[in-house]
Amino acid sequence: MPLDTDAVLDRRQLRRKLTFWRVAAGLVAIAGLAAVGFFGARSAGYFSARHVARIEVKGLITQNDEMRRMIEAIGRDDNVRALVVNIDSPGGTVAGSEALYRALREVAAKKPTVAVVDGMAASGGYIAAIATDHIVSRETSITGSIGVIVQFPNVVQLLQNVGVKVEAVRSTPLKATPSGLEPTSPEALAALREIVTDSYQWFQRLVKERRGLDDEQLRLASDGRAFSGVRARQMRLIDTIGGEPEARGWLADRGVSRDLAIRTYRPARRGSLPFVNAVAAAVVDAVGLSDLGERLRASAIVAGIERSALDGLLVVWQPPTP
Repeated sequence: MPLDTDAVLDRRQLRRKLTFWRVAAGLVAIAGLAAVGFFGARSAGYFSARHVARIEVKGLITQNDEMRRMIEAIGRDDNVRALVVNIDSPGGTVAGSEALYRALREVAAKKPTVAVVDGMAASGGYIAAIATDHIVSRETSITGSIGVIVQFPNVVQLLQNVGVKVEAVRSTPLKATPSGLEPTSPEALAALREIVTDSYQWFQRLVKERRGLDDEQLRLASDGRAFSGVRARQMRLIDTIGGEPEARGWLADRGVSRDLAIRTYRPARRGSLPFVNAVAAAVVDAVGLSDLGERLRASAIVAGIERSALDGLLVVWQPPTP
């Protein structure tokens, strides 16, 4: 049966119109999202003038490029008159703590910085605190734990019990040792201890320089113990007992008005923004691009999963075990 030429042409024209309106609807939706984001940011004060920035250092500290870039941007922003660092962290990796320390010191070279220890600033968390110019802590906050640790499970006995023997061919005896899959040689332990000692001495040097301690004070403060805020104040590991009001008082003494609003900065999530991805997925679904919508949804799920690696040496507080 021959095709009706007019019907085919009408169908094609209808398809073009449908595609046009789908694309137009998508563009309108995207423009609407942009407008909502703009006015939301403006109402939150993101386009306002001078203010005090606040960042939060919470949980385990690892290498975090998003956090580093955010801190660098705060340092460059002339509208930011000071920086408050709220800390509640048991520490993390040595390298991650060092990167955070250096980023904060760069800001401190340009504007006043103060740390507020909300619950804990131990090990790597304390490294972040001493990067600021003034440390405020609660009486009962946990502070200190100046030290470095590396731990690895040794499952040699377990493997022997189940009849498994791990073989290894190494270019040199100390390559990739200790592994935990074979007995650890004294040489391997000695090499690892050198690395721990170097990192520990670096930590001690920071504390001595930043807190102005003499050798005896440093020895007492850096035996690995954690201290309450009261004891830390006595040992000169912190400056003031209190919270954010005391931090604002210290800033006021340095010309940063108490009337300035405090704005909390948060680093972008690694990968992408899950909420934006989810909304974008709904938009592209509405215009008939379901495959792209599925990919955006998958991206949102992945971005919502926290990824953190604790490879290498740790400066992290661990409660004693009985």
